[in-house]
Amino acid sequence: MGLNIALTDASGSDIDPKDLCSELQIFSNIVPDTVSSSLDALRFIYDHHHGLNTAVPNVAIALRIALTIPTTVASGERSFSKLKLIKNYLRTTMTQERLNSLAMISIERGIVQSLDYSQLIRDFAAIKARKVDFC
Repeated sequence: MGLNIALTDASGSDIDPKDLCSELQIFSNIVPDTVSSSLDALRFIYDHHHGLNTAVPNVAIALRIALTIPTTVASGERSFSKLKLIKNYLRTTMTQERLNSLAMISIERGIVQSLDYSQLIRDFAAIKARKVDFC
């Protein structure tokens, strides 16, 4: 029983495996030794001034698909673990928007800890100011 994967481009047509194979052979001869990862290869295709994105479109599509598929389920498991901690029985009346915001803050704790809260408060106060200047 073989694995059948249909790779689809923006126009909706499937990628021909023979075309992809020949493009990969061509691309392997063009790519320099400095390219060491899939992301580097995709950047090389799109940053290259010779128009490689039109020369090897199937390789570009396959790399984009491969780079967007998660390799583990750890991030999903971490999200559900955080949601369980956040939405406990005391917070059952919480709205979905607030729950999503709290989950994002909890998951991205490293980024949140580096924020300057006094500047955020000033920005928020400036946006939400209901003061009327009579001068």
